[in-house]
Amino acid sequence: MKWTISILILMMACAAESPMNNDQTPAPTLVPGQYRYLSLGDSYTIGERVTPEERWSVILSDLLRKNNINIADPEIIAKTGWTTADLMEGIKGRNPKGPYNLVSILIGVNNQYRGQSIERYREELRELLQQAIGFAGGNIGRVFMLSTPDWGVTPFAKGSDQAKIATEIDAFNNAAKEECEKSGIVFIDITPLSRTARNDASLIADDGLHFSGKMYRQWAEFALPTAQNRVNK
Repeated sequence: MKWTISILILMMACAAESPMNNDQTPAPTLVPGQYRYLSLGDSYTIGERVTPEERWSVILSDLLRKNNINIADPEIIAKTGWTTADLMEGIKGRNPKGPYNLVSILIGVNNQYRGQSIERYREELRELLQQAIGFAGGNIGRVFMLSTPDWGVTPFAKGSDQAKIATEIDAFNNAAKEECEKSGIVFIDITPLSRTARNDASLIADDGLHFSGKMYRQWAEFALPTAQNRVNK
């Protein structure tokens, strides 16, 4: 167990050096009349071990365009290993300039992994949600949050207490959903989709820990109806 955790820590720390991982995604060049999208998160948003085109929020933007919504690819602020506190620091470093027509957030897995309290997660997430609303020009209707997926179903978690991981992920997601409801933000539960990877290796990235572009497409397709109703609301 100690060996498994040590390797996991190493992988999560080294992942930031991966050629397919970059938290400095620049703001895309906009064409006249094009909507702006800000995507906030961690490894699942930056797309650890997948190509930029396979990131879930990039796929979502493409799906929106195919549905006649003129939106640019997302400006992404995310990095493998980030907790809520790290994301807040990342936002300070990037200092994104709103207003955005759509803002998404997916954060929490590293709070759970590091054994941080749900109370701390709530407090920091509450601040992040308010920042997200601010980036949307104060328009709550343009903001949505995705739930934290369950990394306990990945091959890398074998040998760990997968039931405990699932229980903790659920607890963090329940807290996130409650905080979203308090703020009036839509919460999209993609965790059940992530758990289908237990029996489908094609949904797992080549590191055995993160998810594949195929899985991210499922998240994007699931989020599409909400996003369609949220863009520039």
